[in-house]
Amino acid sequence: MASTDTPAPAKGRARPDDLAGLEAGLDALDTVQSQRAPLRQVLVGKVLPPVVAVALVLLVWQLLVAAEVTESYKLPPPSAVWDGVREMWLQGTLLDVVWTSVSRGLLGFLLALAIGTPLGLLVARVRFVRAAIGPILSGLQSLPSVAWVPPAVIWLGLNDTMMFTVILLGAVPSIANGLVSGVDQVPPLFLRAGRTMGATGLRGTWHIVMPAALPGYLAGLKQGWAFSWRSLMAAEIIASSPDLGLGLGQLLENGRNNFDMPGVFLAILLILVVGIAIDLLIFSPLERWVLRSRGLLVKG
Repeated sequence: MASTDTPAPAKGRARPDDLAGLEAGLDALDTVQSQRAPLRQVLVGKVLPPVVAVALVLLVWQLLVAAEVTESYKLPPPSAVWDGVREMWLQGTLLDVVWTSVSRGLLGFLLALAIGTPLGLLVARVRFVRAAIGPILSGLQSLPSVAWVPPAVIWLGLNDTMMFTVILLGAVPSIANGLVSGVDQVPPLFLRAGRTMGATGLRGTWHIVMPAALPGYLAGLKQGWAFSWRSLMAAEIIASSPDLGLGLGQLLENGRNNFDMPGVFLAILLILVVGIAIDLLIFSPLERWVLRSRGLLVKG
């Protein structure tokens, strides 16, 4: 009597339903959900954690003041710092002080971007240039930017040119090295495919190299801004002068000279707030855009 059972598939041969399931799974992986997260989820996931962290810092700060762990002139209460913010706001000087430093920092960063980008491409694409100045860029990146302030003051005097020079010396190596790192990670297959389609020279750099190197380049830009901001603060603290206007660095130095700890803490907090704001308003959206364009960000 013949068996009526369905014959088993041959070894190594996939059944049609298995292939269909595999294809559906690959399609699901390729489908990126780009819808925006609900407002409540954004508030809970992104806004609430830093607010809670700030509240905890203020609570610990107030507890340390109440416990009198040190003299009050060394550790003022948060209310004293808030009084300083309120006084500067009522005098109309708070935004002026912040803008003086922010405008310098952003302009210096844009100049560093204009110089560091072509320099990074040159180092990444020309072997002789990399051998000649690649180690110099790495050394400049590890050199503290505060070391450039004394010679810059001697060479250029107490003016904005000196400030921008210090910013450039601190930021350009970071931007250039970030782009070099990004270009080094471009798969050779991309370059060969670009040459096959006629994307060579500047066209290949613009359409193939730069898009593929964008993650490393963006990391270099973010680090370049951090170096720009720190270089500017170092220059403003050391090269303090009435002719330069009152920036955040000068505000911090004035607080130290006057033994005004609330003023010192106020300057530190403003410097920190500006750094966080630039990251949240500029670099975080850019990072999300890069991740979303590569299908690495499911939603948000």
